[in-house]
Amino acid sequence: MQFVPFAVIIGVFYFFLIRPQAKKQKEVQSFLSALKVGDQVVTQSGILGRVTALTDQIATLEVANNTQIKFLRAQVLMPQTTLQPKKDGK
Repeated sequence: MQFVPFAVIIGVFYFFLIRPQAKKQKEVQSFLSALKVGDQVVTQSGILGRVTALTDQIATLEVANNTQIKFLRAQVLMPQTTLQPKKDGK
């Protein structure tokens, strides 16, 4: 009987902490594998740029005219389109 509360706590941790984090990690991994030249992205450090070259581990971003920066591919956080303001039709 003393095992039941412990099992409930483990279940709560799994469904509220571990499972959502694993789902988020899977989404990020699928985004990184689908990354292609020309995509507008945001890095984890907040730099916005367009992907100009890709290797297995390196992504080269153009952040201004004739200015390119190399990043670890894993440091690319999300597509830049997620930062665009939503139009509410007004």
